[in-house]
Amino acid sequence: MIKNIVLSLSLIIMMQKAEAQKKFTPLFDGKTTNGWHAYGKTIAGTAWKIDQGVLYFDPSATENGQGGDLVTNKEYSNFHLKLDWKVAPKSNSGIIFLIHEDPKKYKNTYETGLEMQVLDNDGHPDGKIDKHRAGNLYDLIKNEIEPVKAVGKWNTAEVICNKGKLTLILNGITVVETTLWDDNWKKLVAASKFKAWTDFGTFTSGKIALQDHGEEVWYRNIVIKEL
Repeated sequence: MIKNIVLSLSLIIMMQKAEAQKKFTPLFDGKTTNGWHAYGKTIAGTAWKIDQGVLYFDPSATENGQGGDLVTNKEYSNFHLKLDWKVAPKSNSGIIFLIHEDPKKYKNTYETGLEMQVLDNDGHPDGKIDKHRAGNLYDLIKNEIEPVKAVGKWNTAEVICNKGKLTLILNGITVVETTLWDDNWKKLVAASKFKAWTDFGTFTSGKIALQDHGEEVWYRNIVIKEL
């Protein structure tokens, strides 16, 4: 009987996990850039290429404005974003969120949005800067633990934003936890490179972007759950 109870409990847990996973919605279908566009434009830049279910930024194809940060068409407020990324040697990118897309007022995604850093820590100059390393909340909060994998290997990043509570997870390890928009948050921004940007980090909903930093980066398995 005990064995049957254990099996039943295991089955329930498996079903609960499967049900929770179903709540995630793909943001990338593995074949097209449907649902995305270049910041301030209506279509995605052709430098964002797709191969075997992987989204790849090709810096050699950025002539004539064919790059740009890749931005979701939809805005999100409370969400759990999950994706895999890897970089080439000396590469830099970022997962930017809570972006207020108004290109006439803000020329770049990072003028309003927050960024989880994507980086070759050892090969890119940003790796030498505190709060600029992979998994950091860029220029605001550094990781005390660095679970990032070697260049060329896939990392799994998660961004959980729920009612002002922000959690960043890298390869299953929580690397950043903070509260947005409170007095402590204002102090963090005031001590950062964003201090002169009055609207930075102030929006409670916004779009999500994958950053064109001019270097090779790959993304896959991009899914989101609205909370």
